[in-house]
Amino acid sequence: MKEKVKFAIVGCGRIAQRHAEHISNFGILTAVCDIEYEKAEKLGNQYSAKSYNSIEELLKNETDTDVVSICSPNGLHAEHTIKALDSGYHVLCEKPMAINVHDCGRMIQAAERNNRRLFAIKQNRFNPPVAAVKKAIDEGRFGKIYSVQLNCFWNRNEDYYENSWKGTKDIDGGTLYTQFSHFIDLLYWLIGDVKKANAFISNYHHQGIIEFEDTGVVSLEFYNGAIGGINYTVNSYGGNMEGSLTIFGEKGTVKIGGQYLNELEYQNIENFKFENLPKGNTANNYGHYQGSMSNHDEVYKNVVDVLSNGGSIITNSFEGLKTVEIIDKIYQAAKNN
Repeated sequence: MKEKVKFAIVGCGRIAQRHAEHISNFGILTAVCDIEYEKAEKLGNQYSAKSYNSIEELLKNETDTDVVSICSPNGLHAEHTIKALDSGYHVLCEKPMAINVHDCGRMIQAAERNNRRLFAIKQNRFNPPVAAVKKAIDEGRFGKIYSVQLNCFWNRNEDYYENSWKGTKDIDGGTLYTQFSHFIDLLYWLIGDVKKANAFISNYHHQGIIEFEDTGVVSLEFYNGAIGGINYTVNSYGGNMEGSLTIFGEKGTVKIGGQYLNELEYQNIENFKFENLPKGNTANNYGHYQGSMSNHDEVYKNVVDVLSNGGSIITNSFEGLKTVEIIDKIYQAAKNN
């Protein structure tokens, strides 16, 4: 019988709880660390894992660990990933992979240099309607894709950003990085790479609370000739309203909606119909807030399959880079405006 894959977690905030739960199902959690040591200690005690207050101490001592899961704030992903890769570990990095293209490149180089795997988390790809639409696109059911519309209408109030790295330019990076990078990934995955972006962004309701936009309107041109639009905001009054993706093709139209891209809301496709889609996982629940769909179980299943059975990696670091590259294009275009 093969040994279970051993994991360590860097950063013991809210998302780390989700990681620890799935690690315990598919592998073994050996160690955790956080600069707020009481957070590390609490999570470590829960899963009988060692606790550290620095990544350096963890990497130096946990020589029997296989994978380091990076759950630290966005702006630290690159630094922590590169340290772990240079210490000989594989890495699973939370979204976004980094908050600039240059850092993504450095992370990929570190993985290559050390002959280690760098996994990127893109859990919305596992939502049943998303996976079904991807398969149908690949099978040519829609013919040529003409255009796409992405709506991201969420609510993030003052409490969400209070006493947190969230909302800071240097560590958070922007609303598209922290709230909606999974949605941008789906545009890349389903439609293709973005050639050109134009954008207008503004901070209407969060002045003095966050250092960047809370609302944006974006137009996109894809390399395959399709065009698209993104409307996003964290000003949906009183709560999250919608996360939806509508695709218009030569032979069909489909809308994936719900709050978290978890429902097939509309379909009209030539000689084809989506039927009996499985029910997806629930959204990540953070008390007053919910985030994207919680498909981290599928992510960890894939990591273990790749490392134990030579399986195919589902989301690689190049795709993580592509998401950051598209967001960077959008922000650069907004800056120019």
